[in-house]
Amino acid sequence: MEIQIPPKTSIPDKLYFKIGEVTTITDLAAYVLRFWESEFNIISPKRTESGQRLYRKVDVESILKIKHLLYEKKFTIEGAKKFLKTNGKQKPELVPHTSFEEIKSELLQIKAMLG
Repeated sequence: MEIQIPPKTSIPDKLYFKIGEVTTITDLAAYVLRFWESEFNIISPKRTESGQRLYRKVDVESILKIKHLLYEKKFTIEGAKKFLKTNGKQKPELVPHTSFEEIKSELLQIKAMLG
């Protein structure tokens, strides 16, 4: 499942965003952003010398993805963490290991049956 940023959401083309700007873009309260920052390691704003958070565009995109998972898809925080960790992909099924010799043997049997 690919997570898309809602089409109505526009993220300005800037390097850094202050927390107030991120609350406006994401329509989330600042305390929610601070909490999610402590829960999700994919959100990692830089800090100024005065301690002010500066979010990158990738952080804002991650916040929007988390919001989508929690609010629209009704994931739990743990479920959203797990989903994001696997990037939303199911684990690939393991293909049974077949040796070259087994394949060769089967092909020789088929050849013998055909001819």
